[in-house]
Amino acid sequence: MEQVRNSYETLFIVDVTAGEEATKATVRKFTDIIEKNAEIVEVTTWGQRRLAYPINDKPEGFYTIVTFKAAPDFPGELERLYNIDETVIRSLVIRLDFEAVAKAAPAPEVVEAEAEEAVAEEAEAPAAEEAANEAPAAEEPAKE
Repeated sequence: MEQVRNSYETLFIVDVTAGEEATKATVRKFTDIIEKNAEIVEVTTWGQRRLAYPINDKPEGFYTIVTFKAAPDFPGELERLYNIDETVIRSLVIRLDFEAVAKAAPAPEVVEAEAEEAVAEEAEAPAAEEAANEAPAAEEPAKE
């Protein structure tokens, strides 16, 4: 019988006060745990950011998001491991309603075409505004 594998996404925030090496070690530790127990689809590192509000008197944290496919029992174990580790400030694991796939980077040709279109639109906008300003205003009918 085939084992059920659902798509999940986890976000965890690591304490940065211990230093850059300790932060990277914690991120590496959890991505390795996920890799051993699940199939990693994508890892996104947001890096060090200011928190919306201080957590345990810490104003900043290192954000990492991991999208993965795993058996239904693994997310509970992952949350337990997050709670044990004192360097993890906050964590969240959610089940995705859709099949997780890695985001493909757009082809260089597509990026260049979009950039050219944006430049062309920016060049046309001021010219259109100037033409509208130079056109004589329609005379309003005189009120009697």
